[in-house]
Amino acid sequence: MSYLVLARKYRPKNFTELVGQEHVVQALTNALTTQRLHHAYMFTGTRGVGKTTISRILAKSLNCQGADGQGGITATPCGVCQACTDIDSGRFADYTELDAASNRGVEDIQSLLEQAVYKPVQGRFKVFMIDEVHMLSGHAFNSMLKTLEEPPEYLKFVLATTDPQKVPVTVLSRCLQFNLRPMAPETVLEHLQKVLQAEGIGADTQALRLLARGARGSMRDALSLTDQAIAFSGSGEDGKLEEASVRLMLGSVDRSYVFNLIGALAQGDGKTVVETVETLRLNGLSAASTLEEMTTILQRMAVMQAVTNMPVDASDSEAVQTSQLAADLPKDETQLLYSLCLHGRAELGLAPDEYAALTMVLLRLLAFKPDGVSQSAPSAEKKSLNLAKPAETKAFHPELVEGPKPNQIPEFQQAQPERSSPQTTPIKTELEKPAEPLKTPENEVNSSVAGVFIASVDPKFVAIPVREQSEPSVRTEQRTERAGLNSAIAPAELVLTPEGDVWHAAVQQLLAAEAIAALVRELALQSQLVARTQPNNDGEPHDWLLRIERESLSQSGSPEKLQIALSGLETFGHSVRLSIEIGPASDTPAKRIAAAAAERQRMAQDIITQDAYVQQLMRDFGAKIVPGSIKVVTP
Repeated sequence: MSYLVLARKYRPKNFTELVGQEHVVQALTNALTTQRLHHAYMFTGTRGVGKTTISRILAKSLNCQGADGQGGITATPCGVCQACTDIDSGRFADYTELDAASNRGVEDIQSLLEQAVYKPVQGRFKVFMIDEVHMLSGHAFNSMLKTLEEPPEYLKFVLATTDPQKVPVTVLSRCLQFNLRPMAPETVLEHLQKVLQAEGIGADTQALRLLARGARGSMRDALSLTDQAIAFSGSGEDGKLEEASVRLMLGSVDRSYVFNLIGALAQGDGKTVVETVETLRLNGLSAASTLEEMTTILQRMAVMQAVTNMPVDASDSEAVQTSQLAADLPKDETQLLYSLCLHGRAELGLAPDEYAALTMVLLRLLAFKPDGVSQSAPSAEKKSLNLAKPAETKAFHPELVEGPKPNQIPEFQQAQPERSSPQTTPIKTELEKPAEPLKTPENEVNSSVAGVFIASVDPKFVAIPVREQSEPSVRTEQRTERAGLNSAIAPAELVLTPEGDVWHAAVQQLLAAEAIAALVRELALQSQLVARTQPNNDGEPHDWLLRIERESLSQSGSPEKLQIALSGLETFGHSVRLSIEIGPASDTPAKRIAAAAAERQRMAQDIITQDAYVQQLMRDFGAKIVPGSIKVVTP
């Protein structure tokens, strides 16, 4: 007696036995019950999800005669009549299956369509099933279009493909298309339990989980792997599938190694990481499989971190360990580990030794930990990770902590080139009078600090030093006039206010102290201090009213965090109580900073364009300054 493989032995015979495709079953069942039958169906999906099986069940439903021979079209074929048994055994004359992968020419399709003119011999309908229809040639598709659009009333087409993108739209538009989904691992696990129970073979739940994951959504692959596992472990009727044997057969990495690796990465333990990789090498376990298992665990960890109070199956030891790691590892580190593991798989093939590549991927995870580096990493790397913090404002403008100086007009030191500069014509402007100069520390340029402005002169770069000047400039009046014009280039909506001076100074102190970050920092920079009130009693907090243009800035508790940060400043000597209103903000720290940056850029452009050497290059060689190439280089 020949052995029948599990995938064929337990092929579903009706819609009730079909698992994992409820959306297709419901649509076909309703169509058969109401007899609203289309003439062409197309089933798409990956291998082993039930395309051919559904086609045969549909053919039986159309031709079932019932156990008493009096049946009609039904959604529940009897399975015992002549038509049902012949279709199951593959000898029903009116059901034709064509493999388009090996019969893809126009002659093969014409030979099939020649049978369409004859009425059914045994059944109620002729059913033409074309598998892997996307393999047909262009002429073959064109030859069947007319018959596919208007077939005889007794003819039904069933097309199946794993790649619907290659099927012409002219064919797709003539069919009802059903997309069969890959099987979920839980669905595969339940079905394998039923099959093994029917076979009288025991199995560990964890072993079946390995088989379900190894199937990758294909029920046929899952049953084939189960056949292989039974043969590998020598399980008979009294045998049992063990996790160890299934894992060895699949070549899967024991997840205990994966949990050890993730735990070591979370703790920054590079020694344990290297030792675990060496153990994987000695046991001959795949490096790619290790990264794949890590991405699976990290994905489950991310879901547990995103969904609070997510139930965990206590009987699944892996789920318990995953939940523990999700609680120990921060969310951002989980996302980073997942991304690097995912991209690291592509690098394994580029390295001469996959285990060396695996070690490098894991060490990279240690090197890019968001909150610092591992214990063995040098401290210089940790410093480099903090460059993006707001502290750089403090480094460039140490005087910001002192607050603004009222009624002070900033003076700008003009760079004096080493060569004598020719007399230049003052720049004309359409503004009748200059606006009030910005009273912000950003507009003050310390003449005792030497800096460099760099411009790109086509096709060369020229660097002009800004020299230190100890004596008063001979063009003080011109500089004063330019200072008034410089403030006019600030954005039109910027209107300086006394309260804005106080608020700008307070925000700069918060940034220098790194007391605010993220959304709270944006709220402080984009808001305008409208009014301040003092309480009657000294112990009460002072009320400050802030105005913002976007309501989203006041969400997620940002005002409360900003209020706590302001109350901690020793400059005011009192606590602050903030109130927020929505409206146009004309004097915000962000607008002041932008105006100051624009002024520094304009100064750089003036220094470059008025330099005698640059003007000589432009006059003698026709050089031009590339627009946008002049950059301010801070000392």
